[in-house]
Amino acid sequence: MGLPDEAITRVSQLWGKSAARNDGRTHLLLGHLLDTAAVAGLMWDRYVSAAFRRRLDEISGGRGRLWFMWLCGIHDCGKACPAFQAMDATEAEPVLAAGLTWGRLPTDRRNRWRHDVAGAVLLMPRLIAEWGDEEAAGWVWPLVAGHHGTFPSAAALRPPRGAQGRGAAWEEAQRAVVDVFTRSVGFEGLAEARPVGSLRKAEQLALSGLIVMADWIASDSSQFPGLADADLISFAGARRRAEAAWERLGLRGGWRDLPLPENPLDPLTDRLDVQPRASQRELVERAWSMPAPGLLVSEAPMGEGKTKAALAAAEVLAARFGLDGVFVAMPTQATSDPMYEQVLQWVRTFDPELESQVALLHGRRRFNAWWRAIWDGKQRPDGDGCGCEEEGRHSAGDMAGDDFGAIDEDADYGMASAQPSTDRAAGPGPDGPAYWFLGDKRGLLTAFAVGTVDHLLHAATRTRHVMLRFAGLAGKVVVVDEVHAADVYMRQFLVEALRWLGQAGVPVVLLSATLPPAQRQQCVDAYLSGVLGRADVHQPVPEPAGYPCVTVAYGVGGRAVAETSREAVAPWRESAPVRLAWLADTDPAGARVAAAVRDAVAGGGVALVVVNQVDRAQAIYRDLRDKGFDGVLRLLHARLCAAHRADRTAECLRLMGPRAAENRPERMVVIATQLAEQSFDVDADVLITDLAPTDLLLQRIGRLHRHDGTRRVAAHRVPRVLVTGVAPGRDETPRFLRASERIYGTWSLLRAAALVTEAAGALTAVDASEPAASGWRIPSDVPALVARAYGSSEICPAGWNEAGAWEQWQAKEQQREKNAEEYLLCRRREWSFPTLEGLHYAGSRAASEEQLDAVVRDGDPSVEVVVVRRAADGYRALDGTWLGVHGEVDDDEVTDRLVGGTVRLPPRLTDAAQAGLSPLPGWAGRPWLRYRLALVLEEDGTRLLGADRVSYHDVLGLVIKRETR
Repeated sequence: MGLPDEAITRVSQLWGKSAARNDGRTHLLLGHLLDTAAVAGLMWDRYVSAAFRRRLDEISGGRGRLWFMWLCGIHDCGKACPAFQAMDATEAEPVLAAGLTWGRLPTDRRNRWRHDVAGAVLLMPRLIAEWGDEEAAGWVWPLVAGHHGTFPSAAALRPPRGAQGRGAAWEEAQRAVVDVFTRSVGFEGLAEARPVGSLRKAEQLALSGLIVMADWIASDSSQFPGLADADLISFAGARRRAEAAWERLGLRGGWRDLPLPENPLDPLTDRLDVQPRASQRELVERAWSMPAPGLLVSEAPMGEGKTKAALAAAEVLAARFGLDGVFVAMPTQATSDPMYEQVLQWVRTFDPELESQVALLHGRRRFNAWWRAIWDGKQRPDGDGCGCEEEGRHSAGDMAGDDFGAIDEDADYGMASAQPSTDRAAGPGPDGPAYWFLGDKRGLLTAFAVGTVDHLLHAATRTRHVMLRFAGLAGKVVVVDEVHAADVYMRQFLVEALRWLGQAGVPVVLLSATLPPAQRQQCVDAYLSGVLGRADVHQPVPEPAGYPCVTVAYGVGGRAVAETSREAVAPWRESAPVRLAWLADTDPAGARVAAAVRDAVAGGGVALVVVNQVDRAQAIYRDLRDKGFDGVLRLLHARLCAAHRADRTAECLRLMGPRAAENRPERMVVIATQLAEQSFDVDADVLITDLAPTDLLLQRIGRLHRHDGTRRVAAHRVPRVLVTGVAPGRDETPRFLRASERIYGTWSLLRAAALVTEAAGALTAVDASEPAASGWRIPSDVPALVARAYGSSEICPAGWNEAGAWEQWQAKEQQREKNAEEYLLCRRREWSFPTLEGLHYAGSRAASEEQLDAVVRDGDPSVEVVVVRRAADGYRALDGTWLGVHGEVDDDEVTDRLVGGTVRLPPRLTDAAQAGLSPLPGWAGRPWLRYRLALVLEEDGTRLLGADRVSYHDVLGLVIKRETR
């Protein structure tokens, strides 16, 4: 190879994985570099999207696959330095014997020279010298330096004395590592690996994530056993090892070269079996007409079929622009589950085997029957066996627990180790799910994914391994449902994500029934800022011709384009009057609400009650129950344990959903909190709701008379809404529930009250028994109501002090925006920087998903606990299942029963819970449980947490009472 024999000898002694951390087998550095390159080759062939392959071909002069393998493999070249080679005394002996020596090195972990940064220092001068292109070297070196999850600044490339290696021996060895590897993968020399173009920063971030993915796969010692003999190492051998590992792990991508549909509407009519509505046709046709990947914003009434239209549009966009999967982001865990099942059915129409590549991304997925059937070998919900049950298989829930996604060597840098164990990496079979994707931070790498919007927001945070999350998005079409649900804090991360996705050329589809015009404009500007690579893009969105409407934004020829539906699009259903009335009540016990419920369904019917506070929901339920309500009575809120919440949600859908038919009770009342606000496909005859901001109030109204053909008694032929949670105050100024003001702020509630007053009359002048005849016409009034609610003109009656409330609201919103800036992936002034250098300035240290959730969702922190009952002989799960003297859990079935008792505590109990609760001793060996806090209820069924006594009732859920002294 033209290298000195002595240098080759020294390279053959450099270790990459120590026996102590590699299942007892040393793996030489060159072997790991070649293994990683071989994995990258398979990722190119079977995983990386066609769009990204094209980009890598463009910047490498048509040699994208080879260049990708080289870059992934070269990532660990920095291990050829004293700071790394000295970390294990046993492994260091042959290195020292070969003449590669070192003096005293820093031992303080904070000052330890990291091999990822060392790789950049080793490569950069050679890249500049041999490529003759400082710009190319400038965007490539951060990819090497960042492969352990953070991108350093150039100022960090200063090794401590002796850590990088000095003298001819080290210089020759380091040069030899790079040259031997480079020639082994197929380049004649380092100069030949020079890119002829550059990737945009967002594309660099995606590429960085793919490098990490290749490294993590190749670092699995159960799949790539160590090779300590240099004579056994070759690229051909690495390819064989990678091929075998890929098959055992069951890894695969999504669509491979998805063909264009033969007819424009086939994705709707044939794939989804729907008779297209005008709004659905409009969205799909705009997906066909966009000349480049862009942003689609679909605004249409509740129940219009937006999500199915979005899936059809996603197929068109993926086929046109070379994407290989879809991520559907939902506002909550509860809304993710039905969407997951819908996406499963859709994906099967392409290839039944693809269902094993659909991930459900949220912490309670083990309670979804379809998830368990596919990923855990359980019985399918339709009664068919899933055919994938294998003795000894681990639970999907266990595999999705508390590993932080690190590889073993990360432990040297203060991260928890997460080297996959042999049984976790066991092969799923050729068509089964790839459990590798269940590791933390890897979920978005699955070809098709449905989950909470948090996963999209996480990809816009300045956190470790953010590149891995972004790589999972970059090859997909991204769909965000209920986009209006993001508050001002979360919206900062949404806007940041849209900016990066726009620059990466990722098509995005946003869906909403109640999107304020300012939010629509903000989303368009963010996406186009990414497309054009500028932070100051403002492309005014034309006023829509009507409602429903579709907004399209894209870049072409260096200019931004934003268009809306040119002609009015007819909604699926004719607008109908909804009668509104006030029900004055600010008593948290809700006695007047309970009385109104009894009156509303006295002659039959189904009522939905949506209140803003769990305690209020529980109180109203108790009132109805204790006074002998004659009918089906259900309570649904966020303080139910996971199992009860899932069962109750499913029951509501069965009794009130689109296929309820004969199941629909003659008399039924569901008392719920904001869980019922959106993506809850039930049909109520009458709605009683606490006042909420106008867009959310309209969302609640969207559960009213939702399905055609539902039988209703005569009293409920016209949809009716009673608005409560508000009462007359001084000078007729509305007085709100304290909980409502704390959640939403006074200004947005005043604006909503003003709009309701226009339809229902003054709060002091009407009674619930006589709703105003005018009301609102739904859905035609929706856009105007939302625009007025969030517009700049005053709409409240004189004396309501709207201006003062606005000033308070504005100050709070600005502070929340400022709070979010601390965690955003990129500062505004740095958006135009061309490389990833220094991206992780003052990065967040959030490690677990729960900690990261707190980063992207504003508000007081809260924790989840597993409710356990103390018994005389040990512990029992919430449902009574025996656990053992120390809480031992012996199998997956018992684990399922135990974690069915998971519940989230209100924020006011967080400090007390963290100080006083801990996992049970018997949980130490169960990955999903070992870090979970146990809320142990004593034999009287209660537990004192701080100043509150907590209990759990099978119907009421978590009950909290302030302890009196």
